[in-house]
Amino acid sequence: MQWGDIMTFRISIVGRPNVGKSTLFNRLAKKRLAITDDQPGVTRDILETDVSSGDFSYKLVDTAGLEIAKPNSLQDRMSKLSLAEIKSSDLCLFVVDARTGLTSLDQTYAETIRKMAKKVILVVNKIESSRLNDAVNDFFQLGLGEPFPVSAEHDIGIEELRSTITKNIQNYRVNERNPCSGQSYDLENQVSTLSTDVLKPDNQIRISIIGRPNSGKSTLVNKIIGVDRLLSGPEAGITRDAISLLTTWKGTKFHIFDTAGMRKKSKINSRLEKLSISETLKAIKFSDVVVLLLDVDSALESQDLKIADLVEREGRSIVLAINKWDLVINKKQKLEQLKINVKNLLPQLRGVSVVALSGLLGEGLSNLHQEILKSHEIWNIRISTAKLNLWLKDKVRMHPPPKQNGNRIKIRYITQINHRPPTFAMFGSVLKRMPASYRRYIINGLREDFGIMGCPIRLLLRQGKNPYVS
Repeated sequence: MQWGDIMTFRISIVGRPNVGKSTLFNRLAKKRLAITDDQPGVTRDILETDVSSGDFSYKLVDTAGLEIAKPNSLQDRMSKLSLAEIKSSDLCLFVVDARTGLTSLDQTYAETIRKMAKKVILVVNKIESSRLNDAVNDFFQLGLGEPFPVSAEHDIGIEELRSTITKNIQNYRVNERNPCSGQSYDLENQVSTLSTDVLKPDNQIRISIIGRPNSGKSTLVNKIIGVDRLLSGPEAGITRDAISLLTTWKGTKFHIFDTAGMRKKSKINSRLEKLSISETLKAIKFSDVVVLLLDVDSALESQDLKIADLVEREGRSIVLAINKWDLVINKKQKLEQLKINVKNLLPQLRGVSVVALSGLLGEGLSNLHQEILKSHEIWNIRISTAKLNLWLKDKVRMHPPPKQNGNRIKIRYITQINHRPPTFAMFGSVLKRMPASYRRYIINGLREDFGIMGCPIRLLLRQGKNPYVS
C-alpha cells in the first residue's frame, strides 16, 4: 500500500506554538480546515490540503508547534513529526510572532530549519498596527532573508504571500524541467484529496475511523498506510482535527479520515473539544463507510451504542472493529459473546460486520479490508422494481398487514428510489396507519432476502395510484 502516491509541490507551515500557523493555513487554503484557538498547542497532527494559486497548485501542510520537551513525551513526538515534515517539504513558511517579538527559541529553530529545509520564507505574523511593523526588522537576525509581514487573522499581506509562493513554484518547475534535475513533479494532474468539501473520484472509497478516546484510531490508520504518519500514544484525546489521507490499500484507493475521540456530551466542556467533535461529525457525513473502533476491554458501552446510532441516522454504512484483540485469551468465546451483544443492542444495524483486530500488531487488517468493501457494496445496492414487487407479493401473502379501525391497509407496490443508503418507497392506501411492527417486518425482510446487512435502510410510505394499472 502507498499513501501520498501523487507527487506535488509541498509547502509546510512551521514555527513555535501559538504563532498563528493554523490561522495562516486556513487563510491560504481559503477555508476553515484546521481548528484554531487562543491556547497554544492546538494542532498536534500533520494536516494537509490542496491549494490552487493562479495556474499552479500545491500541497499545503499545517504542523504542530516546535517545542523542546522531555524525550518521548507528547510534545516531543509532535515536534519530531514537524521536523520530519520540514525535511520532506519543498518550501517552508517559518512563522514567528510580531507581538511576542524575537525569542531565543525562534533563533534555535531558525538554525535547525536553515539546515534541514530546501527553501524557507520567513513570515512575521500578527502585524495589525504600524507599531508592530517596526518589530519586523528584528527578525533579520534569524538569517532567513527578508521577513514577510502578514496578519493571517485580518488578511493583511496574504495576497503578497500567495504571489511569492507562486513565484517559488514557478521557479521550481523551471528547474524540474532540466533533464539533469532530480525527480519530476506532475502539477497539472493532481487530485485534491484532503479537503472534505471536494467531491471524490468514483473509484475512491471514503472511510472514517471513529470511536471513543484512546480506542486506537490513529494507531490503526498508521498500520493501514504503513507509515507512522499520525501522532499516537497512550494519552487519551491526542487527535483533534479530522486528519484525512489518500492511500492505496490492497489495490483499492481509500480516502481515510482519522477523527477525534467522541466522549459523552455531558463530559464535553471545552470549546476546543466541541470543535474537534464537530470535525468528527463532518467526517462521518462525508464518508461512505464508517469503521467504529471499539476497545475490547470496554466494547459496546452506552457511548459506543450512541455513536453507532448516530452513524445509522446519518445513513452511512458501518463496520464494527474490536481493537486490541491481541490482549484477549479466549478469543473464540469472546467473539461469539460480542456478536450476541451486537445483535441485542443494535437491532437497527442487524447483520452488521464485526471484525476482531490489533491495530498495534496489524492483525486482522485483511478481514477489515474485506468487510469494508463488502459494506460499501451493500450501501450501493440497487434492486429492480420487478424483483421487489415479486418479493413484496410473497411477503404480504405470508403476513398480510393488519386492519386499522376496520380498514384494511392495502400495499400496491414498492420500488427503490435511491441508494447510499438503500431507500425504498412503498405505495398503497391507509399506509399512514401502518403499525411500526409491520414496517419492521418489511425492513427486516429486505435485509434478509436481499442481503442488506449492517446497512441503514430507509422505507418511505406513500399513498397514491399504482402507475402500472392502466
